[in-house]
Amino acid sequence: MSLTRRDALRLCGAGVASAALGRRGAQTAGRGAQFRVGVTDWNLKLENKPEAVALAQRIGFDGVQISLGHTGDDLPLSDPTLQKTYLAESARVGLPLASACLEVLHKNVLKSDPLGQRWVADSIPIARALGVKVVLLPFFGKGALETQAEKDRVGDLLRELAPPAEKAGVVLGLEDTISARDNARIMSRTKSPAVLTYYDVGNSTRGGFPVVEEIRWLGADRICEVHLKDNPHFLGQGPIDFPAVVGALADIGFRGWAQLETDCPTGSVEKDMAANLAYIRGVMQRRS
Repeated sequence: MSLTRRDALRLCGAGVASAALGRRGAQTAGRGAQFRVGVTDWNLKLENKPEAVALAQRIGFDGVQISLGHTGDDLPLSDPTLQKTYLAESARVGLPLASACLEVLHKNVLKSDPLGQRWVADSIPIARALGVKVVLLPFFGKGALETQAEKDRVGDLLRELAPPAEKAGVVLGLEDTISARDNARIMSRTKSPAVLTYYDVGNSTRGGFPVVEEIRWLGADRICEVHLKDNPHFLGQGPIDFPAVVGALADIGFRGWAQLETDCPTGSVEKDMAANLAYIRGVMQRRS
């Protein structure tokens, strides 16, 4: 059975809220923050290493976003033995694998490198084997989407790549430096519910976009996951208004994963990650 938009939301844990808060009014205003808080393995300094699972659990996160690797002729996590190691470690410490990141797209960019298309296709069965529902597709550096032709090209490529993701129950998440509306146009071009926006509040702030307004405009039905960061600052000590961000996520009914992609200003991964986690959970509690 093909993946529908509603199925994609359910798999991401995103709920079925409207794409525009204004149409919901009092039905959504005031609801509590219901998303889960994970962490990226690369910010734990354990990229593509199973040890990240135990460290994330020790710090107190709800889950961990893992890297699929980018060495050799295949994605490292295409190895069934490594997959089993991750799954065994997740079961041992009682912490779920939240999602995956296809970071090789920093090197083999999807918009112009045929290898990028191969990696996206290869990531889908890996995600299914690991039991994760979202694969982050990054578009940064030489892979950034700068022209309309490049955005259209990516939309067309993902239209071809999305059907296997739909069948596998996997969502491909667009993380980039363009506006929410540009992301929505790419999503529409793919004609697939398996392509959603991976919203990063730090990237969008640096790009000059109004993050709270964009989150509300996109709604829970177009956001698969979120990155929370305000690097190089601790959360709450930089320019981003996280109570407003959490409020917007709560109001749209977002129930997926919000991953901390935060730097460690003091150099201590455990202490700095614990401080950022405590801060965001405090904001969520006050909202609730």
